[in-house]
Amino acid sequence: MMQISIENLTKEYSEKQVLNIGNHRMHKGKIMGIVGANGAGKSTLIKILGGLEKPTRGNIFYNGVQDFNQIYRDITVVFQHPYLLSTDVFHNIAYPMKVRKYKKKDIKNRVNTLLHEMEIENLKDQRANTLSGGEGQKVALARAISFYPSLLLLDEPTANIDPNSMVVMEKMIKKINQSHKTTIVIVTHSLAQAKRLCTEIMVMDKGKIIEAGNVKQVMFHPQNRIAKNLIQKESIT
Repeated sequence: MMQISIENLTKEYSEKQVLNIGNHRMHKGKIMGIVGANGAGKSTLIKILGGLEKPTRGNIFYNGVQDFNQIYRDITVVFQHPYLLSTDVFHNIAYPMKVRKYKKKDIKNRVNTLLHEMEIENLKDQRANTLSGGEGQKVALARAISFYPSLLLLDEPTANIDPNSMVVMEKMIKKINQSHKTTIVIVTHSLAQAKRLCTEIMVMDKGKIIEAGNVKQVMFHPQNRIAKNLIQKESIT
């Protein structure tokens, strides 16, 4: 489990501010959904939380630790278009465990379990660059959860994939959260998905958090006018 505390976080590109978040806490062991229109700053926030970009100003604490170098091995990120290694599916999933010095027997057992649960056993020896979009996303998620991370960051992981792959991935996201209390932050354009998966949700607009709380509270009783307009739509574009 990992709790995230944000303090006065800003991000600027060429003097244009794209993030401006005061104080916000993401509770440990929860699934936090982030929704908002394109350009709201959702992906930028995920990249900063995952250590892939640095904020212009402000601080982020992970279980009270500010130094990202101390906790990065407990964090993993999955993007809409993930980068897969130029090897087969088995070794893609095994990679995080290999670099963390897992025993070969444990790696083999864990990968085989994930192949079965993700319904991709038939792809075990297939090269990653030959996979379909849905297959690639399944592999990326399996790789991300292989070592039981404390924090899983997902940036639209099920966008533009087939319905069956989405069902399988959502099932695995719930499972890793429930079985290992992994804290999960997921960016999604689908309000229906947010309702299915998330315990908490926040709405972003122009780099700011304009509404946040438990799913029922935000979905059915939003206080912010912009958030209310977004939520009234079936999906956010």
